[in-house]
Amino acid sequence: MSWERHITIKSPKEIEIMRIAGRINAEALQAACDIARPGVTTADLNAAAEDVLKKYGVYSPFKNYPGPYPYPASTTVSVNDELVHGIPGNRKLKEGDIVSIDCGTVYEGFVADSAVTIAIGEVTPEVERLLEVTEQALYAGIAKMLPGNRVGDVSAAIQHYVESRGFYVTREYTGHGVGRQMHEGPQVPNYGVPGRGIVLRPGMTIALEPMVLIGSPYTRVLEDQWTVASQNGLPTAHFEHTVAVTEHGPLILTLLEDGSTPGRNHRKPV
Repeated sequence: MSWERHITIKSPKEIEIMRIAGRINAEALQAACDIARPGVTTADLNAAAEDVLKKYGVYSPFKNYPGPYPYPASTTVSVNDELVHGIPGNRKLKEGDIVSIDCGTVYEGFVADSAVTIAIGEVTPEVERLLEVTEQALYAGIAKMLPGNRVGDVSAAIQHYVESRGFYVTREYTGHGVGRQMHEGPQVPNYGVPGRGIVLRPGMTIALEPMVLIGSPYTRVLEDQWTVASQNGLPTAHFEHTVAVTEHGPLILTLLEDGSTPGRNHRKPV
């Protein structure tokens, strides 16, 4: 995907609007997670999320997003080796799968974007560790989203957390600014050098999204021209939050009403 790299600074009022968008988005992800079990299709997960968006009278910026052809769904649902941009369809989940669900919400003209990866039943210890490391890498990056820090500080924190635990970050797909557009500046890779890049300022809002692989960082695009999968066929994971930089520290905008992340019922405590 390509997008304009402009950076917009949001007012406190605009951040509150994005916070509402984020809570709706989290609720849509939770609805999809709630029905995720063996025998359920990836289209069913998309439908559950769409029902929540319809309830609030909002929509996903994913649907009809330009690409090789307009993206056909409100979520992306990526299974096992699929890293991102999986198209929901008739594929049935089975015991031992992992599934990454990514959703966006537009509320009063502002976008929230977040993703979780969950396990369907029991998975191997290595896959459990993959999920744990990916999620905690997200929080390692969020912790660096402080005024005066640079994008490279955030990127390096994610990279160090992942690679020090024996996994790999993708070099091809990145986090990004988000606001009135789904993709704004700055671009935030999952690798970088501390002290480099754009300075973070209060009012910047960024969708931070570690995408983590086993054995190799390399990916391939499948025949549907959207789905990105690991080149070696091994499992991948993806976690994402939309986060605001504030004078009081990072503010996660895509949490549920109770302050939790969607999908907790599918993951062991970390």
